[in-house]
Amino acid sequence: MKSFLFALALLLSVGSLQAQVGEQAPTFSLKDKDGKAITLESLKGKVVVLNFWATWCPPCRAEIPAFKSTYDKYKTKGVEIVGVSLDHKGWDVVKPFLKQQNINYPVVLGGAEIARAYGNIQSIPTTFIIDRKGKVIDSHVGAISEDALVKSFEKLL
Repeated sequence: MKSFLFALALLLSVGSLQAQVGEQAPTFSLKDKDGKAITLESLKGKVVVLNFWATWCPPCRAEIPAFKSTYDKYKTKGVEIVGVSLDHKGWDVVKPFLKQQNINYPVVLGGAEIARAYGNIQSIPTTFIIDRKGKVIDSHVGAISEDALVKSFEKLL
C-alpha cells in the first residue's frame, strides 16, 4: 500500500511540473489563423515569449494589453510573442476574439499535446520566456504586467 501511495504521489507531482528553467524548450509546430505553421525552430535567434491562454479566461484577457504594447516596443529588437490559445472551440471563437481585441502578435491554436510538453499546464495564463538558443529562462503562472514581462527578457537583448 505504501509503494502504491508513493507511486501515485510521484505521478501526480510529475504531472504538475512545468518546462524546466535552464533546459531546452519543448519543440512545437502549431498553425496560426491563416494556417501558417509557427515552429520553435523558426523562432531561434529571437527571444520568445510563449503565452498559454484562452478567450474565456479573465486574467488572460487582462494581460493582453501588456503583450500588445510589449510587442510593439520590442518586436524590432528580436522579441517574438506567441499566444497559444487553449480554447476547446478552436478558431470559431479565437478568430473573432483576435479581431475584436486587435491582437498584433502571432496566435496559434494549441491543445493537450503542447500543454503536456510544457509541463501539463494546470493554470492559465502561463507564460514562458525562451532565450535565443531555445532554452527556457523563466516562467510565470498568472497574469503578468508589462513591467514584469519586460524584466523577464530584457537581459537577453
